[in-house]
Amino acid sequence: MSENNEVDFATVQALITTQDVKIHGSELHGVLTGLICAGYSFEDQDYLTMINDMFNNGETLPNKLQVTVKLLFSQVWQNILDDSYSFTLLLPDDEDSLVERAHALGAWVQGFNLGFGLQQKSSAVYSEDVKEVLTDFADIANLSDEIEEDETTEQAYFEISEYVRISALLCFTELGTPPESKEASETVH
Repeated sequence: MSENNEVDFATVQALITTQDVKIHGSELHGVLTGLICAGYSFEDQDYLTMINDMFNNGETLPNKLQVTVKLLFSQVWQNILDDSYSFTLLLPDDEDSLVERAHALGAWVQGFNLGFGLQQKSSAVYSEDVKEVLTDFADIANLSDEIEEDETTEQAYFEISEYVRISALLCFTELGTPPESKEASETVH
């Protein structure tokens, strides 16, 4: 956990590794964000079933991982509803290698597209902006892991990750379903 009581990438990834579940922490966060940005209702609770189906062959996730998924789900809601735009992608720290961070960004975007698609499967009418985001995300998900560890690539990674962050917020603004009342968003834990 980070100093502000939010679950961080290192904690999530370490837990996943010890639980023998085939998922990347960034991908998990991306799936939850994609669901929410595509209109998943705050009141719905079947996201755990979806996560079990996708990443654990329909079996219930180990208890510790279920708790973490619930924390991530709440964290995404809190941050995406925050007027100060505190929403961030769950990615490795800047101290990690650029290759590892780029791989995680690709996994996050793949997860977002998966979650978004699961939620929006029946309604495929999007604005041009959302269509462009989904196309761009598909391209970002397919970026090569063979990258140079240099300042130019570092800058490109920063710009792409910021674009992804802002684009997710745009999708939520257009398609998201905020909780019914302000009080509900404040009680997300």
